Amino acid sequence: MDFLVTMLALLFAFTLIQSLLSLATGGSKNRKLPPGPAKFPIIGNLNKLGDLPHQSLAELAKTHGPIMSLKIGQITTVVISSSVTAKEVLQKQDLAFANRAIPDAAHASNHHQHSVAWLPVASRWRNLRKIMNSNIFSGNKLDANQHLRRTKVEELISYCRRRSQGGVAVDIGRAAFRTSLNMLSNTIFSKDMTDPFQDTAKEFKDLVWNIMVEVGKPNLVDFFPLLRKIDPQGIRRRLTGYFEKALKVFGGLIDERLDIRRLQKTEKGDVLDVLLNTIEENPQEMDRTQIEHVFLDLFTAGTDTTSSTVEWGMAELMKNPEAMKKAKAELQQTIGKGKPIEEADVSHLPYLRCIMKETLRLHPAAPFLIPRKPETDVEVCGYTVPKGSQVLVNAWAIGRDSSAWENHLAFVPERFLASEIDFRGQDFELIPFGAGRRICPGMPLAIRMIPVMLGSLINSFDWKLEGDVAPKELDMKEKYGITLQKAHPLRAVPIPIHT
Repeated sequence: MDFLVTMLALLFAFTLIQSLLSLATGGSKNRKLPPGPAKFPIIGNLNKLGDLPHQSLAELAKTHGPIMSLKIGQITTVVISSSVTAKEVLQKQDLAFANRAIPDAAHASNHHQHSVAWLPVASRWRNLRKIMNSNIFSGNKLDANQHLRRTKVEELISYCRRRSQGGVAVDIGRAAFRTSLNMLSNTIFSKDMTDPFQDTAKEFKDLVWNIMVEVGKPNLVDFFPLLRKIDPQGIRRRLTGYFEKALKVFGGLIDERLDIRRLQKTEKGDVLDVLLNTIEENPQEMDRTQIEHVFLDLFTAGTDTTSSTVEWGMAELMKNPEAMKKAKAELQQTIGKGKPIEEADVSHLPYLRCIMKETLRLHPAAPFLIPRKPETDVEVCGYTVPKGSQVLVNAWAIGRDSSAWENHLAFVPERFLASEIDFRGQDFELIPFGAGRRICPGMPLAIRMIPVMLGSLINSFDWKLEGDVAPKELDMKEKYGITLQKAHPLRAVPIPIHT
């Protein structure tokens, strides 16, 4: 409510300008927009979003249909809420919807001009995706660095073991965040960027965390571009400071590595070496600034998403003891009781893979994926999606669609045992990583990290909720931000397993 009151106070000062703008741009009455709720002056349907917009828009879609239009402030927004309409947008007309609606936050430090997430589909974006797919996320590159990630999982288990000795609860999300961050930093730099055993973390962890917090805040400027010059909430200003600090850290690590390569003539074979080799071999394809912004992409997109998925997976298992029991039985039989699992083990653990799919179905890390923006009017399902509109694909609603999923609100990993449905962008009932040419490039790394972390936590300990809360009483409320997090962090006590 405070946010809405602040917004209204600011916006009524712009009433006259907004009215004139609406008159100037309100032509095109012949277009058949998708159906949607009635709009208020100035704020449009902004009042409909609430604190959990993915839920609010899913509920509105039940009335207005799987393709729906709203006016969110000044921005015409089209919401896609079914697998059929998602397939139309993300596959059949993928190119028409390939570009992004860029949030104001992404303009901090001109990040949108270098980021694979925000660049338009053109030669520079294609080149960057090619470099990432070949040199960072290919199977061979990920295989070569898996020993680094294995060490980080072992440290996570060691941390939990220390807590278990005193009967002290683990904040699963924060522990997973530290592990995700160090998994990434070891894959990229062959070094830790935060203390794996302490929550009094290094500055870099706090820096990444602050970036996630700022990016996740609702920003007036995204609803009313008229306010861009004044940045009323200061989000872009604060993010610029955080981005510059992060880019400075990356710059220092690059300088350090260049010195090592020059003096010792050796390479570590990690992502940094691979990208520095790319600069030396093809300087026209990538430069140092580009590398630094790639790292910014990787750390902002690859930490919170992974850790929140692990936290949701553990929460669902603790709320559903039968599923936990089945997961433990599979791990004990296949891996051996009490052992952390290897990435190569995951292919032999079908129930663990089902748990990951079911977690991603119910709790996609980015419930709207990343907004898209057509450059021309596009016809979808008999309606016009206007040029310049924001297109949101509600992956959260699609994953809970009662017409596509039996017992759609329940956590039932077994549903995937006899199903070929996967999350790699071909089955539109399950698209937590998106689909089409702009599918998440980090998916190959994420689907290695998540099951290994989750499986190791399950197999290494028994778990009970802090305060002896009964499983059925576990609070599963959501908190909306850059990722979909638990409103109340999962705190659980690890209990040693006697092998």
